[in-house]
Amino acid sequence: MTTTLIILAPFVGTLIGAATVLFARHSVSSRIQSSLLGFAAGVMVAASVWSLIIPAIELSADMERMSWLPAAVGIILGMLFLLALDSLVPHQHISSDTPEGIKSSLGKRQMLMLAVTLHNIPEGMAVGAVIAGALAGDAGISVAAAIALAAGMAIQNVPEGAIISLPLRADGASRRRAFGYGALSGVVEPLSALVMILLFEHISPALPYLLSFSAGAMLYVVVEELIPETQQGKHSDTGTIAFAIGFVIMMILDVALGA
Repeated sequence: MTTTLIILAPFVGTLIGAATVLFARHSVSSRIQSSLLGFAAGVMVAASVWSLIIPAIELSADMERMSWLPAAVGIILGMLFLLALDSLVPHQHISSDTPEGIKSSLGKRQMLMLAVTLHNIPEGMAVGAVIAGALAGDAGISVAAAIALAAGMAIQNVPEGAIISLPLRADGASRRRAFGYGALSGVVEPLSALVMILLFEHISPALPYLLSFSAGAMLYVVVEELIPETQQGKHSDTGTIAFAIGFVIMMILDVALGA
C-alpha cells in the first residue's frame, strides 16, 4: 500500500496542477512561468544529487577508489537515453513555434503534451529506482527517502501540470480537454516507476546504475529544456531565484525525511 501511494504521489501533483485550468481565467504570465520552471529545475537538480547520485556512490563503496564508476556510467547513459527520446519523439515546447523530433501529423496541443511527458519520464524513473532500493532492504535506502523524493516530485509537478494545461486553454482548448492533456502528461510517471522496480527485481546488482541513470535523465531535462525556458523573453532573475528555492526545499526534504 505504501509503495503504491509513493508511486502515485508525483502523478497526483500533476493532476492538481492541471486542475488549475478548471477555474483559472487566464494563462500564466511569462514571469510566473519562468518561476515555475525554475522551481521545477531546482527540485530536479537537488533530487539528482541527494536522492540518486550520492546513494549510487555509497552503494558502490566496495569498489573503493572506483566507487564513482557506476554513477558516472549511469549518468551518461541516462543523458543519452533522454537525448534519443528528445530526438525521436515529436514534441513542441511552450516557448517555441518549431516542432522537434521526427516529423508527424500531430497537432500543437498533442506535441505540447508530449514535451511535458518527456520531462516526466525521468522523474518517474527516479522514484521507481529509489523505491527499489528501499524494498531491497540492504541497500541503505530507507522508505522515508523514497517518500521524500516522491513528495519533492509531487510538489514540483503541481506547477508543471499548470504549465501544460493553462497554455492549452489560452490556445483555445476547452477547460476539460486542457485538463485531460495535462493529466495524460503525468501518466508516464507511475509507469516509468514500475519499469524501474521491475528492472531491479531482475538485475538487483544494477541499483547504483539505475539510480544514476535516472539522475542523468533528469539533469538532461534541466539543462536542455527547463533552464533555457526560464530565460525566454525579458531578462529576469525570477527563474534563478525560483531555482534556488526549489533546490533548497528538495535538499531539506531529502536530508530531513530521508535520513
